[in-house]
Amino acid sequence: MNHLEHLFTDFSLQGFWGVIFIVYSLSWVVNMLFLWVIFSRLAFHKPQAVSTADHSLPPVSLIIAAKNEYHNLKVNLPLVLEQEYPHYEVIVVNDASDDDSSELLDDFRSQYPHLRVITLYKNFNFFKGKKFPLSMGIRSARHEHLLLTDADCKPSGRQWIRHMASAYKDNTEIVLGYGKYESTPSLVNLLQRYDTINTAMQYFSFALKGMPYMGVGRNLSYLKPLFEQRKGFSSHYKVQSGDDDLFINQVATPKNTEVCLHQEAFTISRAARSATSWLRQKRRHFTTGAYYKKRHKWWLGIFNTSKLLFWGTLIALLVRFFNVGWVVALAGILLISFFIIIKKTMNVLQEKGYWLASPIIDIFLTIIYLFITFANLMRKPDKWK
Repeated sequence: MNHLEHLFTDFSLQGFWGVIFIVYSLSWVVNMLFLWVIFSRLAFHKPQAVSTADHSLPPVSLIIAAKNEYHNLKVNLPLVLEQEYPHYEVIVVNDASDDDSSELLDDFRSQYPHLRVITLYKNFNFFKGKKFPLSMGIRSARHEHLLLTDADCKPSGRQWIRHMASAYKDNTEIVLGYGKYESTPSLVNLLQRYDTINTAMQYFSFALKGMPYMGVGRNLSYLKPLFEQRKGFSSHYKVQSGDDDLFINQVATPKNTEVCLHQEAFTISRAARSATSWLRQKRRHFTTGAYYKKRHKWWLGIFNTSKLLFWGTLIALLVRFFNVGWVVALAGILLISFFIIIKKTMNVLQEKGYWLASPIIDIFLTIIYLFITFANLMRKPDKWK
């Protein structure tokens, strides 16, 4: 009986590890499909040439919502106001700031006639976040083409508006831009920059594949009539975040969305200096995912689940020494593919310096994402500033 029990146990264990190997193989296939069918769209993307004829460029209303952003406005706003573009206005919505932003904006307004300032007071913004101040800025915009950024962002050059505006075609209503972070020597900065690359790789690639699902408010353009026709942020006003990704998720289509990936069209921000600040920011951003369209949640869920299953089953199979040759071969092929795609993606996004460490960072970030998801289930973040 003991011998039969031992054989039965061995057979059951072999069957169990066989199932684990099948899960590993299937997750490998899914990861490879995402890398080469979807993410390669961004990795091998070639930016289009911009129009140099001023008469072909539309007038633009550039909108910034700012709350207690004196220092950022002092440094970054002149770079926005001194763009080489024929016809544009800059609207800064001062959202109940209690620092010296008002005085600074008054000074700038006397120097730059195309700067307009809208001041909101505490009892005006009944909703948390940027949606109300942005809506007020959009409502007062004089031009149909809107360009949105944040007070802590600076354009990568004086051709930023020109490149973003040139991305519009006959049927275009949305242009997705890239907002990168400054590089500083710290682990928190490294994680934030890679997180930004990872997010960009997903939403740009899906958009280029004809499935746009989000944008980032640091560098985003769309038409005012689109905002008005779709009633702006009204369907998700009570969600603190989502002035960028939820709105784009709601209104973007394969035909009305373009991307602008010229390096002179990027914006640059200073990353959060502490892990606590960054995690708080990520937690706030994660609250919007539940409101995405079902098909987008489904695709993103498949991708993230396949990553978890791949790395989890890989470690388990290596510890067990089960089919080591096949396990290592498949892992090697996936890693080589990952290195190619991430290196090419970093080249497109002008990000350099750490692509060899990207698999380790990717695993670490996946664990952090799980932590944030569980933390948000327990308690949602409730502050913009």
